[in-house]
Amino acid sequence: MKKFFTWVMAALGLTTACGGQNFENTDVKGFAALIDSGGVALLDVRTAGEYAEGHLAGAVNVDVNADDFVALADSVLPAGATVAVYCRSGRRSATAASLLAAKGRRVVNLRGGILAWQGAGRPVTTAAADPYETDTFTTPGGKPVTLHALMHGSVRITAGDVEIYVDPVTRLGDRTVDFAALPKADYILVTHEHGDHYDPAAIETLSKQGTRLITNARVAGMLGRGEVTANGGTLRLNAFIALEAVPAYNTTEGHLQYHPRGRDNGFVLDVDGLRLYLAGDTEDIPEMASLGRIDIAWLPCNQPYTMTVEQLLRAARVVKPRVLFPYHYGQTDVSGIPAALAADGIDVRVRHYE
Repeated sequence: MKKFFTWVMAALGLTTACGGQNFENTDVKGFAALIDSGGVALLDVRTAGEYAEGHLAGAVNVDVNADDFVALADSVLPAGATVAVYCRSGRRSATAASLLAAKGRRVVNLRGGILAWQGAGRPVTTAAADPYETDTFTTPGGKPVTLHALMHGSVRITAGDVEIYVDPVTRLGDRTVDFAALPKADYILVTHEHGDHYDPAAIETLSKQGTRLITNARVAGMLGRGEVTANGGTLRLNAFIALEAVPAYNTTEGHLQYHPRGRDNGFVLDVDGLRLYLAGDTEDIPEMASLGRIDIAWLPCNQPYTMTVEQLLRAARVVKPRVLFPYHYGQTDVSGIPAALAADGIDVRVRHYE
């Protein structure tokens, strides 16, 4: 095992040092290979002005000289992801790497910084990073999957080079999503016809030749197109993504009219062995016990339309996801959910899903 680890380190150009250094260094070639391997959070620790002049594509910017650098970095870096960090020449990023590694993160520093990167002919960009909160995971088969928190019930899933949008909606209140600035969809999933989940304009903007729209009968009838998939229906989207439509409905008396049983969908996606559950608008229904293994779940939390906090806690303990995103929560206070589920071993991540 030790020989294998040494071989991997050498293959990526990674080195550590004696004397207590707690992070890894690599050259441009190794840094590029690490980024390409997926599941890596790319961090630029220069000033905002330096970042605006040119940075590595996909990098988020947190100035290492900020008083609360570690807290700021933790707020934008996915939990558990390897952090690939760089600065101008490698000095500031070495400081940042040491600080982050001291908090238990695996960190790899680019030796020579962006100067070495550009000197090797590697590209930089002036485009802004993804403005939405993201979390990146690696499938059992080694594919990177990035989850983008758009708003409310709208989720973007990037699986390798495949783009999936769930319930894309352009505007809710004073919040908007500029879908014209985002990649076109390979697949669009729509759970039901309510205006905070079904937006024909967003669907049109995201569509290209070959985009597949998967939805229920009501939405397909209203839009005049789409692959109708009812509760219990399954589809093979491509060689490594399978979909199952699952029930989503209300159970509370006086609320049954919002989401009648059998009409709307939730979706379970199996992405190369990583199982994602997007519950749609539902309460804690008995069918959740039959979903099988779920790695990542999105559960809604606002009455009278979906769940109370107490219902969400019950649902989470039934579904038992490894990672949970409360979503569709409007003005509901979901800040106590992470602590409430800590003893259950569920990693709760509250993102900007009002």
